Amino acid sequence: MHDKKPLVSSERDVAQPVHGATLDGIALSERVVIERVMPRADDDHDGRYASKATEGDSVAVECDIFSDGHETLGACLHYRFDGGAWMEAPMVPLGNDRWRGQFETSQRGTYWYTISAWRDAFATWCADARVRVAAGQSMDVELMVARQHIDYAASVASAEAARREFGSLARELDMLAQCHAGEGARLELLLGADAQRLFREWGPRAHRVWLGQELAVHAERRAAAFSAWYELMPRSQSGAAYRHGSFEDVMARLPYVRDLGFDVLYLMPIHPIGRTNRKGANNSLQGKEGDPGSPYAIGGSQGGHDAIHPELGSVEDFLRLVDEARAHGLEIALDFAVQCSLDHPWIKSHPEWFDWRPDGSIRYAENPPKTYEDIVNVHFYRDAFPDLWLALRDVVLFWVDKGVKIFRVDNPHTKPFPFWEWMIRDVQGRDPDVIFLSEAFTRPKIMRYLAKIGFSQSYSYFTWRNTKAELTEYLTELMGPDTACYMRPNFFANTPDINPYYLQTSGRVGFQVRFVLAATLGGNYGIYSGFELCEAEALPGREEYANSEKYQLKAWDWDRPGHIRDDIRLINKLRRESPALQSFANLTFYNAWNDHILYYGKATPDKRCFLLFLVNLDPHHAQGAHFEVPLWELGLPDDGSIDVLNVITGERFAWTGKVQHILLDPKLHPYLIFRLIAPEPQR
Repeated sequence: MHDKKPLVSSERDVAQPVHGATLDGIALSERVVIERVMPRADDDHDGRYASKATEGDSVAVECDIFSDGHETLGACLHYRFDGGAWMEAPMVPLGNDRWRGQFETSQRGTYWYTISAWRDAFATWCADARVRVAAGQSMDVELMVARQHIDYAASVASAEAARREFGSLARELDMLAQCHAGEGARLELLLGADAQRLFREWGPRAHRVWLGQELAVHAERRAAAFSAWYELMPRSQSGAAYRHGSFEDVMARLPYVRDLGFDVLYLMPIHPIGRTNRKGANNSLQGKEGDPGSPYAIGGSQGGHDAIHPELGSVEDFLRLVDEARAHGLEIALDFAVQCSLDHPWIKSHPEWFDWRPDGSIRYAENPPKTYEDIVNVHFYRDAFPDLWLALRDVVLFWVDKGVKIFRVDNPHTKPFPFWEWMIRDVQGRDPDVIFLSEAFTRPKIMRYLAKIGFSQSYSYFTWRNTKAELTEYLTELMGPDTACYMRPNFFANTPDINPYYLQTSGRVGFQVRFVLAATLGGNYGIYSGFELCEAEALPGREEYANSEKYQLKAWDWDRPGHIRDDIRLINKLRRESPALQSFANLTFYNAWNDHILYYGKATPDKRCFLLFLVNLDPHHAQGAHFEVPLWELGLPDDGSIDVLNVITGERFAWTGKVQHILLDPKLHPYLIFRLIAPEPQR
């Protein structure tokens, strides 16, 4: 017999580095590997940023787990609510070394999770035993090995109750052996549910490794992931272009907004407006007497960000508006724009918060070559820190105290990232119901980073994605695991600043198309008032509205011919009643063989709610296409039949066969919606 050689045979071997570690260190390093963990906001900041969920979600955690050899592995998901005790949930293999576990977000706030995995000797024995039995091999010696597994498990179990159970299992196995019970009876005992549960919960976890970091999941209320926004200018609600609107006028509009099916009423800034360099109609530099100015030139003699424009009403009037909106099933959202008019009280009380030129003049807000003469920006460092940060945080808390829990943040990408990360965490730590929407039409990485650092929702490039290829590519990108776990897009179809060329050139049909896309592709979407009237009058050659109400009072005829209110009611009602439309991650694109027809579907996991959408993106011509009915997703063959409901007409019929044909004439209807009625499961 040869003597066994030591793992390390000399001092030289101990000292010799192997890829930066000693041979001893390599021998003791991890044999089980955990990789590609999702969800996680990013791989670069050691779990600093949280993935997103909503209260009541089941958060699915997936990762790759593998080891050398053929041993069976075990894995656990460990999770806790912030400050709470750790809980444990099993992870199950999905195939190809991918594993999944899940936990419930039963309350709002931050959850933490990590993962452990190990080589499971008893599970390996069980797997081998099943193969040996199937091959007709003797199990006498293997049953002795199983007995050793039980003894060892009992010796290392940390709980007395577990040690007693292992002892009971050992005695029962011995009794069967003493009674000369066959291999079958002993195998039945070892492979049975009780023994499997005992080892799963209390068995040894050899070569156990941990993920090495705790990853965060931030759970918000449902409105963070599913909401329909209607944006309006309060001062344009009087019904007359010569009279400044008030909160009373906005309250009179609440039944209209709720009748359309919206749940968030978003008001452009409601604060006093500066008079110095006040803009005139169509953004002219020289305002006339009586011009109301841009509401984004915040601040005047009546106050700043925590004050209300006197022509809109008082704080008490605003509180009544919040209450009335709530009674109509609407939630008020406010604009939070971190900029000041030249008359803002902060300029006198805190000049150190602003940039001044060498000649003593204040620096206007600029985006060269553009200059915004009616506003100035604050700076966040030097003598402004930390007082400015605290003051802006307190502005948000002021309105939270007045019942506002949703804020659309203007141009957050032009302010410091650290400010937003701190402010959002501070506010949500005080009130987890608060939601922040990032209005950042900027470079993709910056948009995504703002979502990582805490913004609940994000504006997106949807407004400029018009073709089938553009929409498919962009939505697929947003649904990717590296983005979807932390970025919730809000598909605004238009804004006061953006009158898209597609809407300018496509007539009423274009508004129908863009609306149904915005409202059914995403969980969150919004429109700016006038959209339902198909308002598209533009400044020549620009994506801007002519005679924009940003610079003048306007009166709207809400019943003028050509509106699309019926479409809006229909889709919003469908959204409320259809669980499949209340998620973004379940979007699937299907085959329709025409580049002008976008074809997609959304379904619940059990397929009890399954909706298909076919949209003609060409607003001027009829388009037809053969398309595939996803029978395979319902377990049906390609020649199977499925009952279908036309959601728009209420007609019910059947499709037989996977390939069908559709014609979408924009003169009649540019989109169709079908509900697949899944067959009842066989009993």
